[in-house]
Amino acid sequence: MLPVVTADGMAKADRAALEDLHIGESRLMELAGVRTVDRIRTLLDREDLQGAIFLVVAGKGNNGGDGLVVARHLLNRGAGVDLLLLYPDEALSPVNRNGLEILYACRDLYDMPLRLFRETDEALPFVMERQYDGLVDAVLGTGLKIDEPRKRLLPPAGEGIDLLNSIRQRTGSPLIAVDIPSGLDATSGFTAEQAVQADMTVSMAFLKTGFFFNEGPRLCGELQTAEISIPEFLLDSRTCRLTDREYAAAQYMLREPSGAKHQNGKVLIIAGSHSLESSMLGAALLSVKAAIRTGAGYVCAAMPIAGAAVLHSFAPEAVVISQEMDAILEKALWADAVLIGCGLGRKPETVSFIRELLRKPEIIARKLVIDADALFALKESDFGESGIDFSNTLLTPHYGEFSRLSGLAAELIASDPLGLAAGFAGRNGVNLLLKGHPTVLAGTAGELFLNDSGTEALSTAGSGDLLAGMIAAIAAKGADILDAGAAAAWFHGRAGDLADEVSSLVSAGGILDAIPAAIHEIFDIEE
Repeated sequence: MLPVVTADGMAKADRAALEDLHIGESRLMELAGVRTVDRIRTLLDREDLQGAIFLVVAGKGNNGGDGLVVARHLLNRGAGVDLLLLYPDEALSPVNRNGLEILYACRDLYDMPLRLFRETDEALPFVMERQYDGLVDAVLGTGLKIDEPRKRLLPPAGEGIDLLNSIRQRTGSPLIAVDIPSGLDATSGFTAEQAVQADMTVSMAFLKTGFFFNEGPRLCGELQTAEISIPEFLLDSRTCRLTDREYAAAQYMLREPSGAKHQNGKVLIIAGSHSLESSMLGAALLSVKAAIRTGAGYVCAAMPIAGAAVLHSFAPEAVVISQEMDAILEKALWADAVLIGCGLGRKPETVSFIRELLRKPEIIARKLVIDADALFALKESDFGESGIDFSNTLLTPHYGEFSRLSGLAAELIASDPLGLAAGFAGRNGVNLLLKGHPTVLAGTAGELFLNDSGTEALSTAGSGDLLAGMIAAIAAKGADILDAGAAAAWFHGRAGDLADEVSSLVSAGGILDAIPAAIHEIFDIEE
């Protein structure tokens, strides 16, 4: 799985490369520039760039230095370059001044097609009349911190960003961001008022967390990483990882040819409610069916007996028991994994029932998924201060549920979902899956995952019930609870992709039907 780093994590890795491995700053910049030009060639589908014309807008920091190297390697490959330097020579670092001197020599001694502009106003009459094959953003790097969303940047950086965006909008020329779209916070994904809208972002060494949150997904375009000789062993061992197909496949246990149903994952799902006034049996039906579709060998539903006939028609494979405490505890001893919450309701007696369940050793000893209405019944002190071992438990809140559980404002959670999820998990000794796009997973030992599979197709009623059932099934089949959550999130997102070509038409039923296809893909099984 690819690492995903914060701005601070990237800065520490950079520093270690320079100080511990003695990799010179110019070496890092040279590799950054070369790799970026390689990605540009791929984007344009051109083996050489002879006759192509590019506009490079460069700032004064390391990102600007990368841009100077990009400009040189574009020239080396036969392209013409218009270079807008937003800051005077005396504002540049020694390594950047050296990069600029090389460009002067290319232009003055070897007559390479380089036009150099010192200010945005100077460049405007020339750059607005050209049709560029590509635009290169090297204005601001990962050091930018946005402590106030939509804060206006001071000139000249903001002017350079506005220029790039206006040319892209007017001409359709592809815009390539070096390391990060300028104006984007590399950690939070918040933006300044002016931020580059890139068609491709070439991230140096590692992906950044800000690419996946808030405005990041909209601004980054296609994500590419560039290997610039900063090795992964320089990262903290608890660095966040991006889940992928290979990881999901590794967590999914196939059935042994000689195995019996009770050896292939036994799941107990405590879900659903029904009264004369309302019914939430649908949530139970979806979670049960999702567990079955995900390959659980045996699924038992503790639900209102009045809904048994409906469940048997929808999922005849499942067994039904009542929601009486004794019946549930007896079945919990049998189960490999237990799911509590989908559609249970929020009546006071239900809340008391859930809280009592979560103090029973028969329940806590299982791999346990706590979802939906079961989360409503809890608060943070039920974990950190209870004295109960919840290390084998996974909570699956969305942002609103996590806000209620933790006491944190939803806006604050959005500013640092990774850090706050990790803090909650570590502080309370419980695993956490924070639903959203992307989904964040934090483990009790500091593990941190991001899952970005899926689209807005998952934003439909019942989607969360499906995910909960999928987690329980994968856990029951043998995966650790956190790995089960991360793998299920990946499959869930992929099933949403496969459910319909038009995401707005996807329903929970469509996602449910697509679960087998998502699993087929990882094993290259034809339907």
